Amino acid sequence: MKQKKNTEKAEKKTEGEIVTDNIAEQNATVAPEQEEAPATPKVYTEEEYQLKVNELNDKYLRLYSEFDNFRKRTLKEKIDLSRTASEEVIKELLPVLDDFDRALASMEATDKVEAVKEGVQLIHAKMKSIFTSKGLKEIRSIGEDFNTDFHEAITSIPAPTEELKNKVVDEIQKGYLLHDKVIRFSKVITGS
Repeated sequence: MKQKKNTEKAEKKTEGEIVTDNIAEQNATVAPEQEEAPATPKVYTEEEYQLKVNELNDKYLRLYSEFDNFRKRTLKEKIDLSRTASEEVIKELLPVLDDFDRALASMEATDKVEAVKEGVQLIHAKMKSIFTSKGLKEIRSIGEDFNTDFHEAITSIPAPTEELKNKVVDEIQKGYLLHDKVIRFSKVITGS
């Protein structure tokens, strides 16, 4: 019985439709007399070509000038950013400068060396905390293995002990990292 229903469905064909597995499809064939002839290319006059060239040239010039303006604007923004990039750090360092001014004034007015020494140590700690908050770190050197990524050897001396061979014996100038990038190498003396 199922086979009889399937054959009946297959036999039901109407003009322009084919029924297959309960899905109707449009007959895509077109009668030969309805086919379109291939289109011939349109012939443009010289004036039409000139209008098209002028239009494309205008678009090109506008695009070029927009890009040039964009380039100039971004260049100006970069220059402005580099000029004011240190503004935040300088604002935070101004109180430290004020503290140094007060310390210098108090050194002239007092003979107490301990008080002046303590004041300078406080200013140093304040300045160090500002730099640390901005991502500055000291490079540890003394007793560490000599590493050309962080250290610059000024000279080499005979190592005082066997443990200090190829290690940093003394530090002439501290090195610093800013957000894990070396901004100044440590100038060191190595043991050989």
